[in-house]
Amino acid sequence: MKKFALLMIAVSFILSSFVRAEKSSAVDENPLLKPFTTPFKVPPFGEIKLEHFLPALDAGIKANLAEIDVIVNNPAAPDFKNTILALDVAGDQLSVASRIFSNLNQANTNPAMQKLAREVTPKMTRHRDNISLNPKLFQRVKAVYEKRNSMGLDAQQIRVVEKYYKDFERNGANLSPENQTRLRQINEELSKTVLQYGENLLAETNKNFKLVADKKEDLSGLSADLIDAATIEAKKDSMPGKWVFPLAKPSMLPFLTYANSRDLREKLYRGYFMRGDYDNQFDNKELIKKMVLLRDEKAKLLGFKNFASYVIAENMAKTPEIVYQFLDKLFVPALERAKKERTDLQAIADKEEGKFKVQSWDWWYYSEKVRKEKYNLDEAELKPYFSLDNVQKGMFYVANKLYGITFEKRSDLPVYHPEVVAYEVKDKDKSHLAVLYMDFHPRDGKRVGAWCTGYGSRQYRDGKRIDPIISMVMNFTRPTGNAPALLSFEEVTTAFHEFGHALHSVFADGPYDRTSRDVPRDFVELPSQIVENWAAEPQVLKAYAKHYKTGKVIPDALIDKLEKSSQFNQGFVTTELLAASILDMDYNTAANPAIGDVRAFEKKSMDKIGLIDEILPRYRSTYFSHSFGGGYTAGYYVYIWAAVLDADAFDAFKLSGDIFNPELAAKFRDLLTNCGTDEGMAIYQKFRGKDPDIGPLLKKRGLQ
Repeated sequence: MKKFALLMIAVSFILSSFVRAEKSSAVDENPLLKPFTTPFKVPPFGEIKLEHFLPALDAGIKANLAEIDVIVNNPAAPDFKNTILALDVAGDQLSVASRIFSNLNQANTNPAMQKLAREVTPKMTRHRDNISLNPKLFQRVKAVYEKRNSMGLDAQQIRVVEKYYKDFERNGANLSPENQTRLRQINEELSKTVLQYGENLLAETNKNFKLVADKKEDLSGLSADLIDAATIEAKKDSMPGKWVFPLAKPSMLPFLTYANSRDLREKLYRGYFMRGDYDNQFDNKELIKKMVLLRDEKAKLLGFKNFASYVIAENMAKTPEIVYQFLDKLFVPALERAKKERTDLQAIADKEEGKFKVQSWDWWYYSEKVRKEKYNLDEAELKPYFSLDNVQKGMFYVANKLYGITFEKRSDLPVYHPEVVAYEVKDKDKSHLAVLYMDFHPRDGKRVGAWCTGYGSRQYRDGKRIDPIISMVMNFTRPTGNAPALLSFEEVTTAFHEFGHALHSVFADGPYDRTSRDVPRDFVELPSQIVENWAAEPQVLKAYAKHYKTGKVIPDALIDKLEKSSQFNQGFVTTELLAASILDMDYNTAANPAIGDVRAFEKKSMDKIGLIDEILPRYRSTYFSHSFGGGYTAGYYVYIWAAVLDADAFDAFKLSGDIFNPELAAKFRDLLTNCGTDEGMAIYQKFRGKDPDIGPLLKKRGLQ
């Protein structure tokens, strides 16, 4: 027996040594489980493989729970350092892996990654709930919260305490055990449903529909660069001799604007606005019904009348009623303007003996004709001046003139796709500020739209500052033939918009993760939308808008046309945005959230506001990813809310007589840097010296 016992001990030792060696090997081979040695500690994308994510996420969850255990089992009385600060810095290991996975699943996904996302998403949701519904952790946070004003804390520490306490409240910490169990179920179901909605939309946009033209006459009216791009798409799809137009906006919008074939314009636009609405495996209507019910139930569990009330309570607007009043105030003049625009379109169609009533798929085509007739301006005149390279230079020029910062291209930084370009952002004293990735063009594994995200925000750990790693992701026109990527002016403003988000992340600073860069959802578009204003300023245009062939600066006559046409089609643009905002609000304030028919609900919502047939809401329900697939649920209104702020803020620069006014630029940088130190309106008032005025927005859009 003694020999047997010794033998078993030896075997156990060998096995445990093998297990330790295996674990050590797994760590050594998994780049997500060890410190990054790359410059600025950017992700080593070239080393990361799909099989690395799940072990890294599991290890991150385990490490995060261990950090929470240390907090809740601390025998010392709860205080700011051992509870709030410890919670604030917890989860770094998990955050690294989860950010990389989430961002790549949005920008460069594939079927295997999507399959993994379906496994990872509910797991991450359960983990978040395990922390936010941890009763011992909440009691420690609550203990600090109740004594926060007598603990010698400074104003920012008190703010962090209050934010964390409210987070726990809003995530169900005060609910009964039974209701917490139900809340966990709701959160998990919602996370899976949102993911499925997005996967369906990605398939519907990038794979399930493409307009195929097989006759040269189908190309009548189209520019050479668009035809070249369609030729490339056809070859990629193994259809030589044909032309393929996908639903990506760089393909779709020029086709709708210039194609003389009305039948093909209708076919392409129907392919766009029917996404997710074909009653097939990619249909999103049942998912919408489920989400609306679950969100409403969640809100009521947490003590709110509806989901919109739950969301907007944290915003500048505070209540759905205030949001509706705001939207209604703008919708009336916007729709009136849109009806006048419709009359102009119909007049052109009648003059050309169209003998038909203008429809939604005709709007871009005839509005371009109106613009040419009224302002003698053709988008095709502008595009040669807006090569992607020049637009980048324009963005960098604006940032440098305002803030003195510079952007240095870095070919030594790993990227997640060959098309991605990396820059180091430096302050005016040449010190490092951030890394900025730019990813410009559509591909099958990238979701539609444009967004700014990050692989790491500014943090402080052990007295050291960690600077942000930011990523701008877009879907712009590709280069064709011998021509570089030439952008429409709408794409130019989109680039400046996302660059504004990037600048927000570059500058946002603060000692605590929870409050650094923390702004209400209806404030967050101010830093992005205000930058759009500089894109169209004559002084700025002359700095970056140069003909891609000749290098000549955009002529004054063309700038004048662009300026005079700035209010053109603003009835349509504002109406479609407001209609989508109202639709989003209606879903999240529905008295009866058990929606029987999504199409009928949408129609009733739009009929209620009198939306004309020629204009669809910017996003119909089945492809409204802001509302059903992202972070803008009961919050799509924020774009127009923030438009009031950005127009009012830029008006300060204009009134000063210098669009790069150094004093105002310094104050706006301070707004971006310290945005998390106070409530949204207080931060804005500090910059502007007064409440925002809606007047500049109405004037800008010609709605007065």
